Amino acid sequence: MKRNIYILLAFALLVVSCGDDSTSDPLSLEKDIIAMEAVGGVEKIQVTANDKWIASTDNPWITISPANGIGSSMCEFKIDSALTVEPRRGVVRIQNLATWDEREVVVEQKGFPYSIEVDDTSVDISNYDEYSNRHFDVTINSNVDFKIDIPDNAASWLSYDSYEIKLDRGMRPRKVKVRFKWDINSSPVERLAEVKFSPRQSVEMSRSDVLKVKQGAADPIIPDSRAGDSVALLCISRALRTLSSWDAATPMDMWNNVVLWDEGMEGCTPEKVGRVKRADFMLFNTVEKLPFEVKYLTAADELYFFGNTNTFMRSLELGDDISELTQLRRLTIGSYGLIDLPQSLAKLKNLEYLDVCANNFQRVPKVLTKENFPKLRSLIMNANQRSVVYDLSNTVRTDLGGFIDEPEFPVDLIKWDLDTLVLSVNYLQGEIPDFEDDDEVPYYTEQDLIEADTLPRQLVDMKIKKVMPSTKRFAINLNRLSGRLPNWLLYHPALDWWIPYSLVFPQEGRAADGAQAIFDNEPINLNYYYDIYPDKVQAAYYTGGEGETVE
Repeated sequence: MKRNIYILLAFALLVVSCGDDSTSDPLSLEKDIIAMEAVGGVEKIQVTANDKWIASTDNPWITISPANGIGSSMCEFKIDSALTVEPRRGVVRIQNLATWDEREVVVEQKGFPYSIEVDDTSVDISNYDEYSNRHFDVTINSNVDFKIDIPDNAASWLSYDSYEIKLDRGMRPRKVKVRFKWDINSSPVERLAEVKFSPRQSVEMSRSDVLKVKQGAADPIIPDSRAGDSVALLCISRALRTLSSWDAATPMDMWNNVVLWDEGMEGCTPEKVGRVKRADFMLFNTVEKLPFEVKYLTAADELYFFGNTNTFMRSLELGDDISELTQLRRLTIGSYGLIDLPQSLAKLKNLEYLDVCANNFQRVPKVLTKENFPKLRSLIMNANQRSVVYDLSNTVRTDLGGFIDEPEFPVDLIKWDLDTLVLSVNYLQGEIPDFEDDDEVPYYTEQDLIEADTLPRQLVDMKIKKVMPSTKRFAINLNRLSGRLPNWLLYHPALDWWIPYSLVFPQEGRAADGAQAIFDNEPINLNYYYDIYPDKVQAAYYTGGEGETVE
């Protein structure tokens, strides 16, 4: 009897135990809301269950791991980075597979506010560095397309390369690197620029950084002094990257290619003694205008720049600094890569000699007029071809240099009446003007014969135009000229000095209209000329005929 009582008691306890289990929660969560920042992240939640369960969501930006299990487990909810500026909401459903009970986890994620953030908002740069080093990169984080605003006071020395920010996968911040370029600071005062970044569309910004760029001041150069001259020469050589430079430890008197003023020199004054009279810069490699330090050579009588690397590939400007040297008499800037000359060059009213050969001029620079250079006597502009194209009618290239864009022969240069005018080896086309209908160009007169008794009467009788009467050297060979040689040239008093069969008559190739570059009336020899000028000493010229020498 006692044994039966124990059995009944155990059965009752078992019934009670089963009843308690049936009333317990088959599925529960530690929390049912996840608040996530826009950058995304991971949140862990304890899942408590007594059977198999599974988690699912329709939101691809939410990942659950593990996504199913038996009994209790710690689940990781991985939330991707937001894509827009708007907040978003997602739901994860967790279901007990035995009882079909279900619980939900709500994920609320903030959107990205519109912002433009600069990794480093302050940049310090020196006043000088080599051209290839004059830049810095700025990394920008932004979720909006932006523009860069450089203040007006810095636009002359600070710029930036093109850039692109790709927002094709939404408006979350992306990194974009922008390269800024800077120019030399020639002033002894530091420069400051505040670069702003603003959205291209009208949106409310939560943050928009400002980039502060500070550039150091230039080392001062003592103007109008021997010491200033030596520093200027060294700086110019450094900036041009000349093949060889001067030794700063050696007195300037011993520097090669530098001539200093001496008391015995014509034009020397007490304040010029010991300062630079002439300086030559040869064989250099630059992609910039002349260095600003050139303006400190205020005693220089002549400057010579020649021999830039890959000249035919350059398209450079001269700059305005050299225009400050109003005392200059002779200037050579050859094989530099120039495509024009600045109007400021007209300040060089004392210039007597200008050589800008072997550059890349498409047209004759507008500044070159007799009004701008009243003392100029020699102008040399030969060999301006970037490359040799024999037939201009059979090429698609337009950037050939050589004055190829000149619509006709540069008439004003001939009217200038220089002592020397050299235009050889270019792409000048058309005919040489005869000036017969130009009333501004006079004929030779009886008065001319009286003033120069070496002039023959035929110049008056034949009504020859008085063109370039002072020119002793005239060279136009190897252009693309054609048509007839005008009488003023064929009977010019200095034609024999011009060595015409080498430096005037020979042309080559074809012009853009297909015309053969040759003069229709090129004389076989100069016998006709010496018949008119019987007192001239006859010079022999070889014209190419077998055994033929003409005089």
